[in-house]
Amino acid sequence: MSPRRYRLERRAETAAETRRRLVDATFALHVERGISATTMTDIAARAGVSVGTVYHHFPTYQDAVAACARHADESLPLPAADIFAGLTSMDARVRRLAQAIFGFYQRLPAYERVRCERWGMPPIEAYAAHEDDNRLALTREALRPFRVGARVLQVCAALLDVAVYGALTRAGMTPGEAADEVSAVILARLTTPAR
Repeated sequence: MSPRRYRLERRAETAAETRRRLVDATFALHVERGISATTMTDIAARAGVSVGTVYHHFPTYQDAVAACARHADESLPLPAADIFAGLTSMDARVRRLAQAIFGFYQRLPAYERVRCERWGMPPIEAYAAHEDDNRLALTREALRPFRVGARVLQVCAALLDVAVYGALTRAGMTPGEAADEVSAVILARLTTPAR
């Protein structure tokens, strides 16, 4: 390998490592402070680089937020429909649904706060919409064998929202207990005849 090629490869590795540190710093700051309270100066200080380096990698704060949203999506994937493999009863499917969704929220503890700051932040708006769509799709898949109407599906998906999870865990429930309680409410609604 020529010395020039080695230097170029090393420079690219260093740039990628710096970018990763900046994304990690942005993610950590969003968890600790929220999106609105984080600045490019904060990111630079947390990553141990100059503010100019932050702007070199992310020309705008929106670019840094977008990179952070991609990082969350890649490192903490949303639950997928395969969680229902082998489950046939309504009870088992609803419980697995609640456990998987609340488990996701537990792994992304700042999501409720960050989602509240989504307005005016297109990358976070898109991430929140993706999570909403995924939650509705999973709810639809969980209940598909039981022919549940669209309105009931929407109610069930809403009961699995991060705001409900947050309210229950702030009330002292563990994520597992919160999932069990919401499962019980959903199952009660599904087994009660419509008026």
